[in-house]
Amino acid sequence: MPIQRAKPLTQLYADIADYDLVLVPDAPLASALNRRLDRPHYGTFATTPRRLAAGRREQAEDRVAFLDVVDSVRSSTPRTDGDTGAVDNWKTLAYAIGNVLQCWEHHGAADAILDYDEFADSTTEAVVEQLSTRQTTSQQLTEYTVSASQDVAVVGETQFTELEQSILPEAYDSYSLFAEESFELPAVNIFDSPGHIVDALLDSIDEERADDVAVVLENGSQYSSLVESAFESADIPYYGGPGFVDDPDHRALVRLLRVAHRGSDTTVADVKPILSHCGVDLGVAHDEKRLSAVSHPELEWLQACCAEIASRTFRDVLETYESKSGATLERFRTELETLGLLETPVTADALGRLEYYLDTYEVPVDRENSGVLLADAKSSGYVGRPVVFYLGLDEGWTHSAPQRPWVDTAEQFERYIRQFQLLLQSGREQYYLVQDTAGGQPVTPCLYFNELLDAECSQFSDLDSVSYSRPRNGDGGGFEREPLDPPVESESVESISQSSLNTYVNSPRDYLFSRLLDSPDADYFEEGQLFHDFAEFYVNHPESVDESVVDEVVELMCSEVRPFYPEHDRTLRARRYRIGLETIMEFLDANRPEAGDFLTAASGFGTNTFAERFDRPVDAPITERWFENAELGIKGLIDLVYAPDHLLDYKSGSKKSAYDVVKQSAIDPPSDTVDYQALLYLTHYRTVRPDERLDFTFFHFLDNLDDVIAGEANLDDTLTTVSYHPTTFDEYVGSRDAYDELLDGYSDCVATFEALGFEAYADIVDGLSFPETTDRAELRASEFAEQFTEAVVAGTPDDVDAEKGSDQAIRALNGDRKRAYFREDLDRFEEFIEERLAELDRRRAGEERFPIDGPGGEPNYRRVDHRDLLLEGDR
Repeated sequence: MPIQRAKPLTQLYADIADYDLVLVPDAPLASALNRRLDRPHYGTFATTPRRLAAGRREQAEDRVAFLDVVDSVRSSTPRTDGDTGAVDNWKTLAYAIGNVLQCWEHHGAADAILDYDEFADSTTEAVVEQLSTRQTTSQQLTEYTVSASQDVAVVGETQFTELEQSILPEAYDSYSLFAEESFELPAVNIFDSPGHIVDALLDSIDEERADDVAVVLENGSQYSSLVESAFESADIPYYGGPGFVDDPDHRALVRLLRVAHRGSDTTVADVKPILSHCGVDLGVAHDEKRLSAVSHPELEWLQACCAEIASRTFRDVLETYESKSGATLERFRTELETLGLLETPVTADALGRLEYYLDTYEVPVDRENSGVLLADAKSSGYVGRPVVFYLGLDEGWTHSAPQRPWVDTAEQFERYIRQFQLLLQSGREQYYLVQDTAGGQPVTPCLYFNELLDAECSQFSDLDSVSYSRPRNGDGGGFEREPLDPPVESESVESISQSSLNTYVNSPRDYLFSRLLDSPDADYFEEGQLFHDFAEFYVNHPESVDESVVDEVVELMCSEVRPFYPEHDRTLRARRYRIGLETIMEFLDANRPEAGDFLTAASGFGTNTFAERFDRPVDAPITERWFENAELGIKGLIDLVYAPDHLLDYKSGSKKSAYDVVKQSAIDPPSDTVDYQALLYLTHYRTVRPDERLDFTFFHFLDNLDDVIAGEANLDDTLTTVSYHPTTFDEYVGSRDAYDELLDGYSDCVATFEALGFEAYADIVDGLSFPETTDRAELRASEFAEQFTEAVVAGTPDDVDAEKGSDQAIRALNGDRKRAYFREDLDRFEEFIEERLAELDRRRAGEERFPIDGPGGEPNYRRVDHRDLLLEGDR
């Protein structure tokens, strides 16, 4: 079926201008016809059945009926605390009221629902009785009849419900909303994102034209908040947008009521929106700490409110919020009084009732009827503005027909179709702004398009359309820039740490925001630092740490981290801390670091909690060694110089294998989970001890918690060591170290190379170059494998499976390459660092943007810290 053309308003008015009374299905249409009235007229001219029967503007009847019934229940069963029953009772009442009103609408009688046995329960019967005796709009419609003496015209009668049709007189003239011809849908305008759509909207509207424009969108969709924010920023007046619960102070008050019932798990971040409305900015440092455990004068009133919530009434909390925010919430106070909650204690059940009410019903708000009209796509059938913009037009515009036995779904669907056709043609000018894809998936157009158009429409590009793309790197929009006087040159980045490098390689844009924005304190940072402090203290003073000192350390750690966890978690935390401390002590007792003055004296980097607590210095030259290598452009903090050629780092997280450590430090291309710590530290340390084999060990002192509890702990299970060989990998393959590794491997490999001997092995590999690939299949098919195997087979006796042994040797050597670093690896890493620092300087100087994608492409979003600031599609 084609889209029917809606009758122009001029033609429609010409049809009905001489009637005494004109009934229409839509209030905006009635207003538009009334504005065209060009003759004196006594009484109502054009109106809707509901407005005619009620003698006033239509209200949300379900909310009014609900309040009426709740008030009746409260009056008949008074309670000293103002309680009106559990939240489930309110839900039951609201469900019954909604069913009664809906069935009444479709059958024209209040008690029609009682004919359906599955709905005719005692609550429904009570609601029918209540509503039948009260002057609700539906009751007024039921009782009202249009005077037979009036000359009546009915416009769009097919859109009227059974109840609305019940007021019609025996004689009246009916007029269609549609003309005979069809409507040719104009081209839709396709944009890349909702943000681009809103930008296009702003380019077309200004404050002077606001009263001539309407924007039709789905309430509650992403377009709602974007359009409202954009209009506010551009000082463009609008109405029909945010509702009662969208008022910032109303949201803040409801949040206060909610968080007060969360108990000790409430964090400072939970109350930040409340503090913001009270003009308080605490920064981000305390965000992840529990509200009750933070000492700050600006938080005291909130802490008191949360601690005493059970004894406070809604009035108390409302007045507290008003005094702190400076706002006056009379409308909220009125609503609480209407609900009978104002003097009620803020119990969980009372709060649940309030939240249910606010979630279920739209509380009316007073609005200035000027500016751009924001119209809901599912509620509107006619928009009375000369220029109308339609945003989205996706499947969210499709109504869900009520699934009730009294609703004729086919008839209701036809009503929706007709309403949609009228809506699409509102105004003299229509502009349809849509997305064709979102998140890589097609955007499904509203279902009604498939019903109205001849061709199948699975996405908007199937329709007549025009695509618009925002030019990249354009000069328009964005923040205004003012030149500095005198000009300031950007500072060059002299060095970068492993953590900053990890962030930068994953996403340069995320790195930028990490430099601009503060991050909150976190429990794992606090815990990790305390464990590191203890390890440093124990290396310096092992003789002074006994059981009582460990007890004191555990207690101090619990106190320091207390703001981050509830009190009932303290015992488990203390047990975990003790196991971690004892594991550190056990390792250091069994593996005493080698003393020596091969590093500089204590750098004084930071402070040590336990050194201050026990008044002992931590000045050993092997712990917490800060380095900054200006020549290479890298810096970091070495936890422990375990030996002159061996570094150690304490880790409280899960253990990784040497293979994983090397894999995550790849640079061409970078890994999806980059971690350059071991590679960066070894790159620096080889400048301190050149031409030596170096080792780097991660000590995961909490990884064996379960084994410790089970009495099966093994320290070796907590250690991961990666080595640096001061040779190329080809040189390593021909070394005694590599040969010894083959003698400690697979059985056929051991037998083969014991029989071959080191000298013969070294001669064989001396003229060969190991392939660059690490793929097993490619290695086996390589020329190296063929020549190596042939030579080994020729040099070993027949009773040895030299072919299998050679294959195992190639696999073992490839495994060595995947679990260690070699000279070329660190050389390439130095070049990689140099490239990143030069790139970083260009971006800091404004020569190019900080992109979202790093050298490896799209970032691993699980590892970004500022996900909400990385906009999709903006690379």
